[in-house]
Amino acid sequence: MRRPADPHAPRGQTPRLPYFATAMSTNQRIALVVAALAVAVVAFLIARPGGDDEPERSAATTPAQTDTQTNSGDDSAEPQPTETAPAPPPEPEVTRISIRGGAVRGGAKTIEVARGDTVRIVVTADAPDEIHLHGYDITRNVAPGEPARFRFRANAEGAFEIESHVAEDAGLDAPVARLVVSPS
Repeated sequence: MRRPADPHAPRGQTPRLPYFATAMSTNQRIALVVAALAVAVVAFLIARPGGDDEPERSAATTPAQTDTQTNSGDDSAEPQPTETAPAPPPEPEVTRISIRGGAVRGGAKTIEVARGDTVRIVVTADAPDEIHLHGYDITRNVAPGEPARFRFRANAEGAFEIESHVAEDAGLDAPVARLVVSPS
């Protein structure tokens, strides 16, 4: 089937359909693909599994001995260690909170830390919810099988509520926990 000629097209050129007039250029397509990849990488880093549920593995699990010295004049001398690597700092404790049927199992916890400490909190729930840490303005979503993971440095001193937005919106008791940051 032959298309009717476009009266505005130059002679000898194939006429373009009107909806191709706004098509993206090659550079725009490349930029769109790069942006999509960047969004995918960020989403993976935010939602990656593991992290707070499993202890981090370190390449150095035990202190290693370094050079040894021997007495050059005496072959019977035992080698003496001169230095050992320092042990890595301990991982911060993980506070685990479970919400079942809209209520915190065991009641709302009080989490006490010193200023400058790393705080790790994992919240699990049997229904989708949004958990918000006031004062630090950190919000995480939780759903069955998808815990909300909080990991941050406690830089602000004071007492801060961790609340369920779903419970708050329903007019129920919203506190999930209370974070108390004392001076270091």
